[in-house]
Amino acid sequence: MPATPTPAAPLSLVRTCPYAPVEEHVRLREEEPAARVTLPSGMQAWVLTRHDDIRKMLVDPRFNHNRNHPGIPRTEAGRLGSLPRIPLLTVDPPVHARERREVTGEFTVKRAAALESRIQQIVDEHIDAMLAGPRPADLVQALALPVPSLVICEMLGVPYADHAFFQSRSAAMLRWSTPQEERAAVMLELMAYMHELTARKEREPGDDLMSRMVAKTGDLEGMAGLGFLLLIAGHETTSNVISLGAMTLLERPETLAVIREDPTKTPGAVEELLRYYTVAEYAIVRVAEEDVEIAGVTIRAGEGVLALSNTANRDPAAFEAPDEFDIARGARHHLGFGYGAHQCLGQNLARLELRIVFDTLFRRVPGLRLAKPVEDLPFKSDGQVYGLYELPVAW
Repeated sequence: MPATPTPAAPLSLVRTCPYAPVEEHVRLREEEPAARVTLPSGMQAWVLTRHDDIRKMLVDPRFNHNRNHPGIPRTEAGRLGSLPRIPLLTVDPPVHARERREVTGEFTVKRAAALESRIQQIVDEHIDAMLAGPRPADLVQALALPVPSLVICEMLGVPYADHAFFQSRSAAMLRWSTPQEERAAVMLELMAYMHELTARKEREPGDDLMSRMVAKTGDLEGMAGLGFLLLIAGHETTSNVISLGAMTLLERPETLAVIREDPTKTPGAVEELLRYYTVAEYAIVRVAEEDVEIAGVTIRAGEGVLALSNTANRDPAAFEAPDEFDIARGARHHLGFGYGAHQCLGQNLARLELRIVFDTLFRRVPGLRLAKPVEDLPFKSDGQVYGLYELPVAW
């Protein structure tokens, strides 16, 4: 017989330690792995905190991921209303599977590898500019933000000259403190931009993802939504892993020495960073389509579920000594890219970018060091994607 849940207590989403999950989330994982809570948005939802429970949910067809479903948990205050049509995000099965098949070929390991030389060139150019500029430099603005932004722009066929526009709008959308009216307005601005871009790709196609997808599907509205999703997801998460990763490795000279001496160890460092920080820790949300028993409770049809994936990635049942940063761990079963049918499309590209950035940065700037104590750094504890607002470095 499923257990009776405790009352829906308010749930904090703000980390108090830059290296650790929210303390309350850890307590829930140990004491109440499926808990009924009240989110900052005012919505009530279930939260799951254990690695195995979340993976089981993510392959259970009884859970819907359509972001326009009224039961989908929202962490931010206010209501944006219905999202525009965004392939992969606002559809139900079996439409999702068809839409994912249409675009999967653009994100294979082979397709990502074909971009390696261009990514290397982009990284080198930005390190050149940083080395020629004043010290200390902000690694976020010099490298962590522009590299993934330029890569995704070139891949999609978005003019990089417009990067300041979409970076500022996506940042506003992802901050919980942004007023609901402003979030709605910037979303409309971004969607209008993508609609104009897809129309241009139909008239003047190029050698880029958006042109190929417009020609393949003829669906301008859907491709505008897909471009919106990929543009935001393609730079926000990778950028923050770069800045957090650089900070973490600079703080651990013994670990940094390992990947400097043997670059074959860098992929292991990348996986550990993805697990250790889980920057998109509130991205996995679902709603039950029928009653489902999980983790000893019954989640009723129509009730929403938020997976606390950062806490799950520190689950001692899934990872030995989970609070230690260990690049030899070899744990690719983390939830940094989700799991199941909705696992992140861009994971191969993200891994490649991160490997190239770390190998190149620490090889070319051997004297790199933090220019400010970690306790004085401005961490992003106020939004959907965790990271750093700035990372001052010197050499």
